Amino acid sequence: MKPTLLLRIASILTLLLAVGHTSGGLSFWSPPGETDVLRAMRSFHFDAAGASRTYLDFFLGFGFINSAYLFMQAIVLWQLASMAKSDTPRVRPLIGSFLLVSAVSAVLAWKFIFVVPVASFTLITVCLGLAFYSAGKRG
Repeated sequence: MKPTLLLRIASILTLLLAVGHTSGGLSFWSPPGETDVLRAMRSFHFDAAGASRTYLDFFLGFGFINSAYLFMQAIVLWQLASMAKSDTPRVRPLIGSFLLVSAVSAVLAWKFIFVVPVASFTLITVCLGLAFYSAGKRG
């Protein structure tokens, strides 16, 4: 399979992961539902560098930052797919970088989160691994 197609698939999978991640944050989703911990995260305010924030603000803020990076990754992978059509050897190190971060993300999701992001990052990692291998054969 050509690196271009594999990168496009990885881009679409990343986009789906980004949409799912963002929609979870927009709905204030919590696996066990409303809990004492979630209520405390909403209600306990503290000063953070001159701004009044809650733990939920930090939680959501970092989650939306992660969403922004996932959307950016989807865009960059799509762009790399276009570049791979004409300059596969130069794109290969970039594929390797995304491959590494996706593999690490899959492991972290396995350790700290749940099965949906594990499966998503694993599929992305497989696509990127195959694209990396395929890009080496074509160079």
